[in-house]
Amino acid sequence: MSRQPYPPEYREQILSLHRSGRSVASLARDFEPSAATIHNWIKKAEVDQTPELNDDERAELKRLRLEVKRLKTEREILEKAAAWFAQKTVPRSHSGS
Repeated sequence: MSRQPYPPEYREQILSLHRSGRSVASLARDFEPSAATIHNWIKKAEVDQTPELNDDERAELKRLRLEVKRLKTEREILEKAAAWFAQKTVPRSHSGS
């Protein structure tokens, strides 16, 4: 069962407290949203408040950020796989040769 979204007024109150100097951790501790949720609200507010971007540019920025995140994850997986394969292909010394 999913939770209903927080009302915009509530989000704005949390963001206002953050802008006034409250840490995300203290807001998460004192109010219901998790720290991750509050971080997401902060990111979204930063993008939404960028005046020089139009709606299409904001959408593209969001898409590109998601793509960067996906590519970083893929790179980490490939690095781990390369390290694993490197370990498996190291020639072992043959005794008695």
